[in-house]
Amino acid sequence: MARSSTTSDVFNAIAEAHRRDILDTLMAGEKPVGAIVTDLSMSQPQVSKHLRVLTEVGLVSCRADGRRRLYRLEPARLRPMHDWLAKYEQAWNNRLDRVEDYLKELQQQGEQQ
Repeated sequence: MARSSTTSDVFNAIAEAHRRDILDTLMAGEKPVGAIVTDLSMSQPQVSKHLRVLTEVGLVSCRADGRRRLYRLEPARLRPMHDWLAKYEQAWNNRLDRVEDYLKELQQQGEQQ
């Protein structure tokens, strides 16, 4: 029985650590598979497999340059992840603000004594 794909969207695609590593290495600009292999000390088949998944969800694009294929990051496709995380970032910032306010209050009480 065939296993269903768990990499059909951005969230699932970046859940795998090696794929995040590939995205990180592509932040510097376009690279061929060989350079990614070297940068990450991964095998070429592993890198190719992960690049295929990243390409399928649109996080990476590929263009031919002679016989080489150059891969580049498509950061706009990370927008759904950014938007989802933004609400958690706001909640975290609100909590940190409350802690800061509490610490200031304690400091003021200490100065009054």
